[in-house]
Amino acid sequence: MKSEVIAINGNRMMQRIKALADVGSTGDGGSCRIALTVEDRDGRDLVVSWMKELNLEVTTDAIGNVLGTWNVGTGKPVLTGSHIDTVRTGGIYDGNYGVIAGLEVIQTCQESGLTPSRPLSVAFFTDEEGARFSPDMLGSLVYAGGLNLEEALDIVGIDGKRVGDELLNIGYAGSAPCPGEAPHAFVEIHIEQGPVLEAEGFTLGAVTGVQGISWQEVTIQGQSNHAGTTPMNLRHDPAYVAAMLTVYLREIAERFAGDQVCTVGKIDLHPNLVNVIPSRATLTLDMRNTDEDSLVDAERLLDTFCFQLEQDEGVSISKRTLARFEPVQFDERVIEIVERHCLSTGKRVRRLPSGAGHDAQMLARMCPSAMIFVPSQKGISHNPAEHTDEEDLVTGANVLLHVMLELADTVFL
Repeated sequence: MKSEVIAINGNRMMQRIKALADVGSTGDGGSCRIALTVEDRDGRDLVVSWMKELNLEVTTDAIGNVLGTWNVGTGKPVLTGSHIDTVRTGGIYDGNYGVIAGLEVIQTCQESGLTPSRPLSVAFFTDEEGARFSPDMLGSLVYAGGLNLEEALDIVGIDGKRVGDELLNIGYAGSAPCPGEAPHAFVEIHIEQGPVLEAEGFTLGAVTGVQGISWQEVTIQGQSNHAGTTPMNLRHDPAYVAAMLTVYLREIAERFAGDQVCTVGKIDLHPNLVNVIPSRATLTLDMRNTDEDSLVDAERLLDTFCFQLEQDEGVSISKRTLARFEPVQFDERVIEIVERHCLSTGKRVRRLPSGAGHDAQMLARMCPSAMIFVPSQKGISHNPAEHTDEEDLVTGANVLLHVMLELADTVFL
């Protein structure tokens, strides 16, 4: 059977997406499977059972990444996949869609009697979200050799637990080596997690790269005191300084415009009482840009502003890097293959960068890589209201099918 006429089984793919969504269901349409928790283990077990049903060779490496490989043809595999861990307020498509679509591609080929020229693999990577352990995309970073395994295993999460211990606790401390073997090529399909495709009337995105990411945790130490008796001009108030930083981050984004985005995602005050000036404020800053020089300039502006706040408000400010990744440009040869198969659907297609971090940016260090996007309704993600129409999910999975088959036949020099 010619590859041009085969198509994935959309109903089966959607049933698997919904079955995985039930693991860690939050009861409001979302899922919560924080990395290396019991819920994550149960989700892993389910996906591994599907891999085994397809007679894939399943391997788990020392950071908990799981690969299922259909050993056909010769040479290194074409790899797809994503992640199945979520944020605490996760939807049901982020990451999960990419893993399950990869399984569906392999099962479709098997049922159609179509044997690719080289192996096909599907993976789910550990702790892509970074919701418990920093940095995000931890598993794929270690797989690609960007972080030493022992250093990664010693990372302590927000709950005081260690990565290596938690891998053992859930039974996914594997024996396959890290870094992993470089695949022939990698392609990841994902919901956009942003509003661009839907707002501009596009069904598919050929992703050109991923924004650089700068995550910092800022701690502001001031002087706790009575809220009623301390005059405003004699205060050293960390909450006020945190507010100033929040406003300034918005000003940085507006100054650079374009692809620059800035977010304060978390603020903690101590002692967090209604009638007490805080002694300490801790907040997280997220800055992203597709241009590395602009991102560095934004970081320098932030440093200068923090120094000025220390002088003006009589506080001390310390910063800790949670994650720092330079922008990634995907391989133009793979982008062109993705774009061509997107266009062959007859749908409107747009090239665009990703505003979110993805495992594909780590795999791009090892092999020719790119991504496929499908629209996110109203741009909502990391939220139980996350939604992509089934028709778009099926269209995207069919593109993935044909992209993987062509990549299997493509020689990269």
